[in-house]
Amino acid sequence: MFAIMKAATSACLMLATITVSVTGASASDQPILDAVDANGAEQLQLLEATVNQNSGSLNVEGVRKVGEIYRRELEDIGFAVRWIDMPQSMARGGHLVAERDFGEGPNLLLIGHLDTVFEPDSPFQRFERDGDKLRGPGVVDMKGGNAVVIYAMRALIEAEAIKGGKVTIFFTGDEESTGTPLSEARKDLIAAGKAADYALNFEGGSPEWAVVGRRGSSKWKLEVTGKRAHSSGIFSDDSGAGAAFEMARILNRFYGEVRGPLGLTFNPGMVAAGSTIDPVGSAGAVTVSGKDNVIAETAIASGGLRFMNDAQLRAAETLMQGIVEDSLPHTQATITFEDRYPAMELTKANEALLDRLNAVHARLGLEPAKSFPPEGRGAADISFVAPYVPSMDGLGVAGTGAHTVEEDMDLTSLRQATQRTALLVADLLASDVVK
Repeated sequence: MFAIMKAATSACLMLATITVSVTGASASDQPILDAVDANGAEQLQLLEATVNQNSGSLNVEGVRKVGEIYRRELEDIGFAVRWIDMPQSMARGGHLVAERDFGEGPNLLLIGHLDTVFEPDSPFQRFERDGDKLRGPGVVDMKGGNAVVIYAMRALIEAEAIKGGKVTIFFTGDEESTGTPLSEARKDLIAAGKAADYALNFEGGSPEWAVVGRRGSSKWKLEVTGKRAHSSGIFSDDSGAGAAFEMARILNRFYGEVRGPLGLTFNPGMVAAGSTIDPVGSAGAVTVSGKDNVIAETAIASGGLRFMNDAQLRAAETLMQGIVEDSLPHTQATITFEDRYPAMELTKANEALLDRLNAVHARLGLEPAKSFPPEGRGAADISFVAPYVPSMDGLGVAGTGAHTVEEDMDLTSLRQATQRTALLVADLLASDVVK
């Protein structure tokens, strides 16, 4: 258990403030729920300790320190823990993987991440509590979710509720700013997904919703050249339209002809045109030079694509490519695409997982969770394994303000999320595998 002595009065206060009805729980559920309650104070202390340790994605040492805290917790409940280093050139901390084999049965993959968006220079660094509201960097996204994973497993093990199966816990170290190349950064997670029978992710949560589908994301870059000449000659047979008008033509047709299918979005996040465009550093910044009386010789635009499935993505890319090739006079344009996160498609297997979750909700006296509309969710680590294994997300804690200095968590959701996770994991490990 987490090595911090607790005061009995504070533990009682915490448990008193977060009691919820579990009147529908079965006799076999009760030892698990009792174990969740018995460990509630230590779980909160674990959360506080990890939130107070900065682990911005670029803080390699901080990510590793959070991983070491989790390592001690997981080894204490019998997991074999290993660290996967990333290449030094990637400048990322690596991933924590914990495994325990309980015997014959399903292979369950539980996913979280160690890093946050708050680097060491952020003013938002400390855990704070005000009644049932907790504040701090990553308290929801997603150190709260990690605490749910660890203490759900602790409750199951202490209650001797697992009779078989294998559990793999995979905490990535760069979810908020993924290292490149992506193929290296996520190859081990993908391998774990291919080996699993079920995958659960703990990125945020609410008893009202679960995520069984979410959009994927990719990148695109448009590069245009035109003929540099005096501006008085623009539109002439000799000078043509220039790079700026060609860029405008393309983006306008994207808006009019590619836009429309449910969930498909494409955003030109950066656009520049002029006589010369020069990159500054590696973060996408550029300098542009030109004159009002000179036709723009070059233009660039870059942005992201969000999509519901691979077919939708490829159709959009084909349309965009055709529009790019229909050039104005004396201009030339090229577009390139970079795959990033695949879509987590809304499949029958994923919906079946939601049914399993709602069976747990009924035992806990909760209303059924609804499927969060996939078009309303962005990409996450679960997306990398979803093409290979039935998957569900949104099983972590509830809160608001993620990725801002107002990030906060509802303390009552910590116990509730741990309870439902423990019961769901027990059910899945005891089930027949249907892929």
